[in-house]
Amino acid sequence: MQTRFAALRDLLATGPLATVATIDPDGTPHATLAWVGFDGDEIVMCTFFMLNQRKLANMRRDPRVVITVPAKEYSGQGLWPYAVMQCRVDRITEGGALAMMDRLAEFYIGPGAAYPMREVPEGVVIHLTIDRVYGQGPWAQGSGRAPA
Repeated sequence: MQTRFAALRDLLATGPLATVATIDPDGTPHATLAWVGFDGDEIVMCTFFMLNQRKLANMRRDPRVVITVPAKEYSGQGLWPYAVMQCRVDRITEGGALAMMDRLAEFYIGPGAAYPMREVPEGVVIHLTIDRVYGQGPWAQGSGRAPA
């Protein structure tokens, strides 16, 4: 299982802030930033606050989500590497957000780090299935579809 999405796992292990795009009720895209990571072959992200926030309401209504992450290193040729993941929400679990954010803190803050805000609500963990990966970099290879 660890070989699936290996290059994408390596990219997310560098702690890039992800742009998460959801769809508003009128069809307008809505974008926010989030920490994302892998849990098995699923992408996970969390939220603690405002459980009625637009991003979460959009995901509950329409499971289609696009996540874009830039690489933190540049080879000096062409565009900066980036990955785009077309995903769909598999499930939203109540609670467990702090534990998941502690896992992600290793990548976003540093080894041994914990999420700094400890007095937070239980929150939710959002689990997403990756349908397609494209972009500029090794994670886009073998996605089965032409790059953008």
